[in-house]
Amino acid sequence: MSKYPQPLEMLYKWEKETPNSIYLRQPVNGEWLTWTWKEAGQEVRKMAAAIQKLGLPEKSKIAMISKNCAHWMICDLAIMMSGHISVPLYPNISADTLQKILTHSEAKVLFIGKLDDWKSLEPGLIEGVQGISFPIYPHEKYTQWEDLVKDVTPISEDVIRDPEELGTIIYTSGTTGMPKGVMHKFSSFGFATINALREAGIGPGSKFFSYLPLSHIAERLLVEMGGLYSGGTVSFAESLETFPKNLSDTQPTVFLGVPRIWTKFQQGVLAKLPQQKLDKLLKIPIISSIIKNKIKKGLGLSKARNVFTGAAPTPVALMEWFAKLGVYIQEAYAMTENCCYSHVTFNDNIKLGYVGRALPHCDVKIGTDDEVLIKHEAMMLGYYKEEEMTKEVFEGEYFRTGDTGEIDAEGFLKITGRVKDLFKTSKGKYVAPSPIELKIEANPHVEQVCLVGLGLPQPMALCVLAEGSKGADKSAVVKAFEDTLSNLNAQLEGHEKVGTVVLLNDEWTVENEILTPTMKIKRKKVDEKYGALYDKWWETSEKIVWQ
Repeated sequence: MSKYPQPLEMLYKWEKETPNSIYLRQPVNGEWLTWTWKEAGQEVRKMAAAIQKLGLPEKSKIAMISKNCAHWMICDLAIMMSGHISVPLYPNISADTLQKILTHSEAKVLFIGKLDDWKSLEPGLIEGVQGISFPIYPHEKYTQWEDLVKDVTPISEDVIRDPEELGTIIYTSGTTGMPKGVMHKFSSFGFATINALREAGIGPGSKFFSYLPLSHIAERLLVEMGGLYSGGTVSFAESLETFPKNLSDTQPTVFLGVPRIWTKFQQGVLAKLPQQKLDKLLKIPIISSIIKNKIKKGLGLSKARNVFTGAAPTPVALMEWFAKLGVYIQEAYAMTENCCYSHVTFNDNIKLGYVGRALPHCDVKIGTDDEVLIKHEAMMLGYYKEEEMTKEVFEGEYFRTGDTGEIDAEGFLKITGRVKDLFKTSKGKYVAPSPIELKIEANPHVEQVCLVGLGLPQPMALCVLAEGSKGADKSAVVKAFEDTLSNLNAQLEGHEKVGTVVLLNDEWTVENEILTPTMKIKRKKVDEKYGALYDKWWETSEKIVWQ
């Protein structure tokens, strides 16, 4: 048996020790619904029994598609307890991707939950897969959750799964091609969560806020597993519109953001308190403290002891801006394949520009082409049905991350780019886009940026303008980009210098397939969308092109 308890064992622990403590909080029409550990446990036990009554083959794949909600977590635990394997899906995938994953995973059941547009996804539900609807957000034509559990006898015994057994298949949203099914065993969750929480000082009484997709390993590990292993409380967001209020009402002690969230937070603060005025107020001792506390409370971060960022690089300038308000953002680095267990920066030792030191029992080294290689006991079992692809990403026992990096004398890791993101200009020189993009993102007018340049004489930066800059005075915006370009190029090698900046009023979203569900830019899609215009933009006499 594993030395680390499984998720189900943690559920049993809190059912017995703190049955009446609130475990899950979900806002519905502005009112908070709650589940205690005892109530959630009973719902898990009933649904697990109901799944068993479906008579599925042993260790069947059961998929879930829903935005974050209480029944997502209850369902995940019920699938474990029933003896099957979970396949969580992003709620914003296309019908085509849904069909491909259901077919590839050989799923027998699809739980359908809180979704914005099930009608557009429904064509992806293939024949032979039974649809079951979550409560609260019912989909009438499918089997209803309440009907399944109504007369069922809950599972009374504490089911324990084999720790080495396949527990979940997580389909990663790669920046190219069909998602890959990453296989993880049950023991991986215990190893990664217990060691990470211990290092971060996250324990009993912790409050989590769940809004990033639970189908993504970061949210699943930090928030779902974090709540289970700490015995904490997990609260959810009702909608994009109510997100600020839900977060403010929760005031979590642990919060995970992605770079775009931090940019949105910054823009929201500056819309109410322009930078010049904020700078003045922060220089006045007593006023400064009041302003910082007011901003933190307004954002919902007044009680946050651990504030993380991940999924993509966060500009140093943005983290410095938040630090001035007393919000110290801890950068984390990990991926689905290593069960979100790799590097974290901690409150008492933040080194900007670095993703922290390796977590305990995580062996890291720099390989060929400066690639970051990682080894520990929670690595994936492999890609489902993809033996050759699995072999390609391992070098012995080490997982090849695809990221390039360097480790300093204190053991801090800096990610310098992607092995495959390098492109060659027409001068025959390779350029690593990520470090240059991070410097451009320091410009407050930038919402998103993608450096391109394959076959061009010099790299070109495509910038999606921040919402507040789209209708701003053009000359002021152009001047700000001219200054950014001048300062940036002074720091770069000759072949890296950015020749042109193109300002776009477009939107890059998951829906138009420029972004992955975790907000990473698909460079190939950018090239497909704009590639025909590169030569035209390059040949213009202007350094800053407003498209």
